[in-house]
Amino acid sequence: MARNRYDVDETLETGFNVAQLKRLLQYIKPYSGRMTAVIFMMLSGSALTMVIPMFLKQIMDVYIPDKNMNGIILVSVLTLLIAVYSSTCTRLKVRAMSVIGQNIIHTIRSDIFCHLQELPFSYYDDRPHGKIQVRVVNYVNNLSDLLSNGIVNTITDLCNLIFIVAFMLINDIRLTGICMCGLPVLAGVIIFIKRRQRRAWQIQSNKQSNLNAYIAESINGIRVTQSFVRERENTGIFNRLSGSYRKAWMHAVMFNFAMGPSVDIISAFTTAFIYMLGIQWIIGPEHSLTTGTLILFTSYIGRFWAPINTLAGFYNNLLTAISYLERIFETIDEPVLVKDAPGATEMPTIHGDVEFRDVSFSYDAGHEILHKINFRVNQGETYAIVGPTGAGKSTIVNLLSRFYNVDSGQILIDGVDISKVTIRSLRTQMGVMMQDSFIFAGTIMDNIRYGNQTATDEQVIAAAKTVQAHDFIMQMENGYDTAVNERGSRLSAGQRQLISFARALLADPKILILDEATSSIDTETELLLQKGLAELLKGRTSFIIAHRLSTIKNADCIMYVDDGGILERGTHEELLAKRGAYYDLYISQFDFLNEEAS
Repeated sequence: MARNRYDVDETLETGFNVAQLKRLLQYIKPYSGRMTAVIFMMLSGSALTMVIPMFLKQIMDVYIPDKNMNGIILVSVLTLLIAVYSSTCTRLKVRAMSVIGQNIIHTIRSDIFCHLQELPFSYYDDRPHGKIQVRVVNYVNNLSDLLSNGIVNTITDLCNLIFIVAFMLINDIRLTGICMCGLPVLAGVIIFIKRRQRRAWQIQSNKQSNLNAYIAESINGIRVTQSFVRERENTGIFNRLSGSYRKAWMHAVMFNFAMGPSVDIISAFTTAFIYMLGIQWIIGPEHSLTTGTLILFTSYIGRFWAPINTLAGFYNNLLTAISYLERIFETIDEPVLVKDAPGATEMPTIHGDVEFRDVSFSYDAGHEILHKINFRVNQGETYAIVGPTGAGKSTIVNLLSRFYNVDSGQILIDGVDISKVTIRSLRTQMGVMMQDSFIFAGTIMDNIRYGNQTATDEQVIAAAKTVQAHDFIMQMENGYDTAVNERGSRLSAGQRQLISFARALLADPKILILDEATSSIDTETELLLQKGLAELLKGRTSFIIAHRLSTIKNADCIMYVDDGGILERGTHEELLAKRGAYYDLYISQFDFLNEEAS
């Protein structure tokens, strides 16, 4: 699909709406009590600071003319106490809201990560992993400031604005009216930039996602890059993507920066008018305004526009956060296509009888991969599946593990329809080994124990010995405690697969699936592994997908899959005797190996 590219912008399936803000509030709800306490604490400090300009008016109009030093000292001490109390409240607010904000961030990140664990393979097939990662890390992090300070500051500033307007009206209605004249102008500025600002941040998040996707792809493919001397070309692509991100970011920030100066300019104009008219009213014949009142008002006007400026900043943060919230909630809302059916029951202990009844499946509508597949495997039997690339071999075992849902038909294990049992109870009794044997960051011991956390060290070592992995492990610097990097870059492909064999054996699955699991093992190691593989398959129902036919000669049954169905089935000898598709495949491989040997 087109979106599975680092250079293609993502499109939103669902745009932003108020319901998404309500969803964000659900994350805030558990902390509403603590946030309310913080708000009341901040409001008490803010209300007290509103009195300070009144003190200044009293000093200018009364105490200085009367030369009342005691009054001036008293007011100064009260001002100091109020300042200390206000700064203490601010400090406590920052600490409390940092904790609350990070707890909310943790919950959101946990929700998105847990949901990603349940999404089907098709979701990851359609998207670069870097674009998924940026949602879990960067986008969630960008909500931090909004949740840590933005909400509380906004509520506090709104209340402060009400307090300020009330104090201003009490002191002089005329000057208050002049101050309010700038609000319609500010509203016009907000309306003008609102839509453009939100769109700009959506574009910026797309460019950030593209850049992150390319970085992840480049890191994963660094060996191929250096092998084909693509460093210069890759740097050019990176610079292009980084340049697009920089340009988008600068364009989005331009709108953010437009809000603050707009408030400052409007504030400067209204302040200038207040000074012009106020001075005239002071020196005019009517003396309708005192010097203290003008000083009080100039103090209040600064306080009037400060919360408006903060609210404008919150509005900027909100619009920025919305562009990230859209992506976060889009991911959380991604449907889990493979999930437990209503009323699903626990899968009973598996014995190993497997049956496919008229199973049909397609990845994309109108392009059927499997059509009415029917076969039965008895407990303890080993079935091999062969056929050309893209015939549907891996699809069969993926359906058995319920990585995808069948379009029609039934898959039964011990007579139980697997679509009616919980996925966890099914998969915990199955083992899957794929061609790409993934090794996690940690020790070799941790990787083998991955599927059975209760296994002892002795059991881990016994499993490794069985699959012929013990010797090469002991040759490493710290044996089983040797640390390996993500994807096992320190190990050869064959060593990674042997560790995966040991992991599968230790998990003791009732049904074992080997999907090209021996493809990266050299011939010498394969000969050593045959004995361990026989031990691994003993007593289990097993499915083996292999291009190397020498590994499946002893299978109880071999199925040749092509054109959406099973063309032929039987033992190795029976299929050779038929001289059909399997025979042609075997002879062509035999001739190829002879040519290589010569």
